[in-house]
Amino acid sequence: MQSVRHTGYAVALLAGLSACSGGPTAPAGAPTFPSAPYTAATSESGVLTIAVRTSPQPPSRGTNDVQLTVTRTDDGSPVDGLTLDVVPIMPSMGHGTAMTAITPQGAGVYLVTGVYLYMPGTWELKTSFSGPIQDNAAPVLTVD
Repeated sequence: MQSVRHTGYAVALLAGLSACSGGPTAPAGAPTFPSAPYTAATSESGVLTIAVRTSPQPPSRGTNDVQLTVTRTDDGSPVDGLTLDVVPIMPSMGHGTAMTAITPQGAGVYLVTGVYLYMPGTWELKTSFSGPIQDNAAPVLTVD
């Protein structure tokens, strides 16, 4: 009889926890980006051009999303199939923030989410490209 009572407590506890948890949350809406880039940069080798759009634009203190459109400098064609590593760095302070999540979107577009710019000033998005092209770039963002 005692095992039935414990089972009843376990069921009640699980039901209570489920009610308190609020259940799964819906994913946040996809960020929207303006048609005009915030800034652009050329890679160290000069092979790539990176157009940068931010959400919000201009970027603000806190968490931002960034859209990088990567094209070949010589003909403007989009570059897909790259692996990107993006680390926000504040050169004047000698530090940065955590790496970000990057999702390829196709047509040379890469979505960088969770870009945490926690203080005003000039930030660089230290970006390394690997895959069919090995290169680096550091687009600059200014946070007021």
